[in-house]
Amino acid sequence: MSDRYSRQTLFPRIGREGQDKIKSKHVLIVGAGALGSGNAEVLARAGIGRLTIIDRDYVEESNLQRQQLYTEEDVAEKLPKAAAAKMRLEKINSEVEIEALIGDATPEVMAGLIGDVDLMIDSTDNFETRMAINDISQKYRIPWIYGACVASFGMSFTIVPGVTPCLNCLLKAVPLQGLTCDTGGIIGPAVQMVIAHQTAEALKILVEDFDAVRPSLVSFDLWRNDYTSMKMSRAKDPGCLSCGQNPEYPYLNEANRMKTAVLCGRDTVQIRPPHASTVDLQEMSGNLSALGYEVKGNPYLLSAEMSENRFVIFRDGRALIHGTKDVAQAKSLYQRLFG
Repeated sequence: MSDRYSRQTLFPRIGREGQDKIKSKHVLIVGAGALGSGNAEVLARAGIGRLTIIDRDYVEESNLQRQQLYTEEDVAEKLPKAAAAKMRLEKINSEVEIEALIGDATPEVMAGLIGDVDLMIDSTDNFETRMAINDISQKYRIPWIYGACVASFGMSFTIVPGVTPCLNCLLKAVPLQGLTCDTGGIIGPAVQMVIAHQTAEALKILVEDFDAVRPSLVSFDLWRNDYTSMKMSRAKDPGCLSCGQNPEYPYLNEANRMKTAVLCGRDTVQIRPPHASTVDLQEMSGNLSALGYEVKGNPYLLSAEMSENRFVIFRDGRALIHGTKDVAQAKSLYQRLFG
């Protein structure tokens, strides 16, 4: 074995045997933003055999503050994140086989990718995709690692089918963050902390040291110096439709996905969340104003506009995205605001 991994193989829980296992494994990373680019770099440097990275977005200037694989040149060229990540990772470790997919991580797309995947890592920015990852994990018995961060806050949990609660179980037991980086901001150290937790768990799974996998949900707030670790074994629900005794994998069902429609005769996409929820219009108005949007409203809706983006948000979570007929673009903007 080359000197390249010598410091890693000196760690007794990995060793040479574990390094060989890492080299033989395939990881799917969903999302190539802050968490995705960081996870990908750590795994590439660790000698993973194969990485598949899927992302629908391109590199923007605001990404450079925390998304460690990208450069100003990528911004100038508007490179898709997956393509830019592949290019940079191949320069870091040419031994790693990297597949970059530019597009939406829909349930159908992900199901077509996981034939020989050993682990999935959540690096996405919205719960619709996370819940699809969760159900694919349970249906095909593939472990995955949840991670999220916003502002100075972050959390991570490792989900092993048949052993741990799934994300659907967790949502009933723990309130998860509803802010996004676009509404709550983000500091780089919070990203790095989540990456550290996710990749440490990934290495445990890749070397097949499942006894070392952390059974708790880790959350922290770096600005407030808070760190919490909650054991989640009691959250496992035998009646859960994703991981229970009679699973139905509801988030692979079309009925539970975001509904979109291009409005006839108008340059507008309507987006409706799968389940109606009440939006705090006053709070949303403050968030959007802080981002530089010109906001107007009444008790029933908000209208927000900045440069080419103009949209209307209703109290039930429905939104009209004006100025486009591109459903993918409209969904991306919606999920940036609502997660």
